[in-house]
Amino acid sequence: MLIYTIRRLNLFIITLLILSLISFSILRIDPSHTWLNDDFWSGWFQYLRHLMAGDLGIDRNGEPVTTALGQVIPATLELCFLAFSIALLIGIPLGTLAGLRRGSYTDVVISSATLLTFSMPIFWMAILMITLLSLSANWLPVSGRYNLLFEIPEVSGFALVDILLSEHPQRDEALRDIIRHLIMPTAVLAVAPTTEVIKLLRDSVSDVMNQNYIKAAATKGLSKLEIVTRHVMKNALPPIIPKFGMQISTMMTFAIITEYIFDWPGIGSWLLAALSQQDYVAVQAGVLTVGSIVLLANIFSDLASAIINPLVRKEWYALK
Repeated sequence: MLIYTIRRLNLFIITLLILSLISFSILRIDPSHTWLNDDFWSGWFQYLRHLMAGDLGIDRNGEPVTTALGQVIPATLELCFLAFSIALLIGIPLGTLAGLRRGSYTDVVISSATLLTFSMPIFWMAILMITLLSLSANWLPVSGRYNLLFEIPEVSGFALVDILLSEHPQRDEALRDIIRHLIMPTAVLAVAPTTEVIKLLRDSVSDVMNQNYIKAAATKGLSKLEIVTRHVMKNALPPIIPKFGMQISTMMTFAIITEYIFDWPGIGSWLLAALSQQDYVAVQAGVLTVGSIVLLANIFSDLASAIINPLVRKEWYALK
C-alpha cells in the first residue's frame, strides 16, 4: 500500500508540474507582465519558487490572489460537497435497484429518467427552476449565498458551518435562509453526478448479480436483503469508487455555469470576472487551483479504492 501511495503521489506531482506550465503560459499572455522579460524555462523555475512559497501573484486590484481564493474556494467546495452528497444519496439506491431488476419495468423507468435528466442542459434547468420556484411561486431566492442582512462571522468560509458555530442572535433564521439559497444551485449541480452514479452502479450491480457466488448465497437460504448487503454492495461499489473522483472534474466545470447563473460567490464566478477584466494573474491562479482540486480528488478516490479493494493493488503489482 505504501508503494502504491508513493506512485500515486509521484503521478500527482508530475501532473501538477505540467499544469504549472499551462498556468505560467497563461501568465505570459499579459504583455505588461514582467515574466515576459525572462527566458521561458528560467522564468518557469522562478515561477515554481513563488508557488512553493505560496505566492500566486497580485491581481489588477493590487490585492494578493491567495486572499481572494481563500474567500471564494470555500463557497465552491460547499456547493460541490452538498451536490455530490445528494448524488450519492439518490444515485446509490436507484442504481442498485435498477441493477437488481435489470430489464424490468423499474429498470426502464429509472434508466429513462436518468437519460432524460442527463440530456437536459444545465443552464436550461437552472433558468427553469428560477422561473418556476423564484419568479412565479416566490418560494426560493433567485441568487446569492444568503441574505446580506445576516452578518455571519466568517470562520471556516463554509456558510453552514460558520452559522452553526456562531452565537448569532438570529441563528435559526439565518440557517434557514442559507438552506433556501442552497437548494436550487445544489439541485442543479447534483443532476450530472447523480445520473452518472446511477449508471455506474446499475452496470456494476448487474455484473455482480451474474456471478456464481451470488447464486451460491441464494442456495444457502440467505434473504434478498442479506445477499444485497453482504455480497452485492460489497463487490459492486469498490470498482466504481475511482470513477467517483472523475465526477469532481465534471462538477467543477458545471459549477462555473451554476455559480454564474445563481450569482454564487465561488471560484467559477470569480474566474469569469477575471477573464472579463483580462486579469491573467487571477486566471492562472484559478486554473492552477481548480486543476489541483481535481487532481487531489482523483488521487484520494484511487487511494480509497485501493484501501477498500485490495485487487486494485494486486493489479498494479501485476503490471509492474
